[in-house]
Amino acid sequence: MGTKARDNTRTLLALGAAAALALTLSSCSSGSGSSGGGAKSITLITGVKSDPFYITMTCAAQAEAKAKGVGFTADGSAQWDVSVQRPLIDSAAAARPAGLLVSPVDTTALTPSLKQIQNAGTKIGLVDTSVTDPSIGITRISSDNVKGGQVAADALAKQMGEKGSVIVISVKPGVSTTDDRIKGFTQGMAKYPGIKVIPTLYDNDLPATAASQIQSTLAAHPDLGGVFAGNTNTAQGIATGLKQAGKQGAVKVVAFDAEPDEVTALKANTIQVLVAQDPAAIGAQAVDQLVASFDGKPVTASIGTTMVPITQQNMNDPSISKYFYKAAC
Repeated sequence: MGTKARDNTRTLLALGAAAALALTLSSCSSGSGSSGGGAKSITLITGVKSDPFYITMTCAAQAEAKAKGVGFTADGSAQWDVSVQRPLIDSAAAARPAGLLVSPVDTTALTPSLKQIQNAGTKIGLVDTSVTDPSIGITRISSDNVKGGQVAADALAKQMGEKGSVIVISVKPGVSTTDDRIKGFTQGMAKYPGIKVIPTLYDNDLPATAASQIQSTLAAHPDLGGVFAGNTNTAQGIATGLKQAGKQGAVKVVAFDAEPDEVTALKANTIQVLVAQDPAAIGAQAVDQLVASFDGKPVTASIGTTMVPITQQNMNDPSISKYFYKAAC
């Protein structure tokens, strides 16, 4: 995503289940209650509340807040849109929590609102996504997307036997998270002289476009051995296109994230590798940093969390399966 500006890389996997997932998130985060009895409270506002990435983050943040004895509430945007998230931030400003964790859906548009909250005394932590103004937030915690791209490159090169052509299909240029993934992937593939990297294609987050693009690429590059999908929707489209072309499993696919639908695709071998982020660590560490600030202790300004390649061979290992994202707490 994701990406998670968190932009459009955080895919709206809820679809028909959106209402159910939103209800689950609501029950997880207990919008009116606190998870702890402390005088201090933390509010979390995520990018898309029905996304398993953010549900996983929220569950971990809630558990950590309870362990630390601070109050906790959470909400999130129904969709990736400034006009949807801004009222949630304004509501948090009115409540004046001691701490606010937020995944801003835009790098600049929400800065004035966040600055106003910060100036009023609320400690702000940016989770997953960030804003360009460096004065906002005492801590920023997210995945290292460049590193994630490098992890994807190594995993895909191994799947391909370090030979053939490879292509990246992503959402659109100018998105910070996916741009960083492509950068890391390109850097990583430079270590493999037997692999030719074909210029990146962009599908505007449309699976049908990705399906068409992979089929056209196959026609132009018969030696295509692998594809890196920048996000979940892209991976779904690529898998469909390869299946239609009779190349499912022959052309290896590496995709970002480990949401339930993607894990199912991994089991079915329509995707060979998932590069999982660690949204639970993002949520828990963000709470820890705010609590440290409440107590006058040192705060880490920037934290990059783990990226883990998941395959059919290691997915049942408890040390790996713990990175699967949750659809509910």
